[in-house]
Amino acid sequence: MNILIKSATIIDSKSEFHNTTQDLLIENGKITKISSSIKNPKNYKEIKRDNLYISQGWFDSSVSFGEPGYEERETIQNGLKTAAYSGFTSVAVNANTNPVIDSNSDITFLNSKASKNAVNLLPIGALTAASKGNDLAELYDMSSAGAVAFYDYKKPIANPNMMKIALQYASNFDGLVCSFPQENKISGNGVMNENITSTRLGLKGNPALAEELQVARDLFLLEYTGGKLHIPTISTATSVALIREAKKKKLDITCSVAIHNLYFSDAVLTDFDTNFKVLPPLRTQTDIDALIEAVKDGTIDMVTTDHNPIDVEEKKIEFDHANYGAIGLESAFGALQSIFTTKKTIDILTKGKTRFGIEATPIAIGNMANIALFNPDTKYTFSKKDIVSRSKNAIFENESLKGKAYGIIANNQAVLNS
Repeated sequence: MNILIKSATIIDSKSEFHNTTQDLLIENGKITKISSSIKNPKNYKEIKRDNLYISQGWFDSSVSFGEPGYEERETIQNGLKTAAYSGFTSVAVNANTNPVIDSNSDITFLNSKASKNAVNLLPIGALTAASKGNDLAELYDMSSAGAVAFYDYKKPIANPNMMKIALQYASNFDGLVCSFPQENKISGNGVMNENITSTRLGLKGNPALAEELQVARDLFLLEYTGGKLHIPTISTATSVALIREAKKKKLDITCSVAIHNLYFSDAVLTDFDTNFKVLPPLRTQTDIDALIEAVKDGTIDMVTTDHNPIDVEEKKIEFDHANYGAIGLESAFGALQSIFTTKKTIDILTKGKTRFGIEATPIAIGNMANIALFNPDTKYTFSKKDIVSRSKNAIFENESLKGKAYGIIANNQAVLNS
């Protein structure tokens, strides 16, 4: 692949060309020249876009596609195309499948399906067999096959001894254990945040306490075992405070928050729109403020789309019975830019790679191109025409967003919106 990118503003603090507008020559997938003006005597394909910006390729630490088993929700190929059009060059994919990804051969299957793609698929294996919480899955074997972490997607580990053993065992090969922050005995049948809004709507509440008890338990276990823990998608101010304190103790802990938990409060549920039924649930504005501050100060290590396609039959039903989940890849950049500056948004979208074993690739001469292309200033209303996913359960539908991705250049391929 040979490409000449024209007049691109580079946002990459690790590059000597940061905050400058340059032409980039890419030959056989490698950046061979960066200059204010590059001629094109070999007639390479030129990329020109309005208000073009580029950065290192973006990373999402929590994506679900469905395949195998739930191809009606999303396939691996279309999911990776969605990620590419949305600016992501690497996505960590959950074991949210049927059967659950919990063995060496399952990880090999995912890697095979995603091979030769512009987007790197990083498999997350189940922490327990079939994600049932009874026995540890084949963690070492999955790690050997390429699993980057272990997580029973949205299923908390009820048995604290199981979590203790998992942390101890995985530390033998530097494995990353993920634990969903919810105590089911407290959350019960709650379908939204327990608050005045849930009372007004007559919906069962899932209290912040359910998350915070689990976070506190897991941090105590981490301190005891000395393992390596990631807590995905926290949603409360107290969870932030607990993790901030754990980091002061130098525990090996990271955490993430879903973009929609930074943007929407539980007040949006007044119309019973099931696209807003997510887990953890949307919380209060006080929680949102604490989460945003934690992203800014680094207490929260990464922000995820928590992209989870759900087919229409499981969403267009009564709120109590609808499935949890929302797609978020396509709206991620525009939503983040509605909260943060462009510089901070790019920092957010490129953080977390090291935790999941990805080597960052600065925009520099001699490096392979791993680039996201975008326009940070486009203002638009997100609608169904912006959705590439098979499932259309977009939590940001009809929201006014700022900024759109043009696509990516990675793995010696260019995947760009027309």
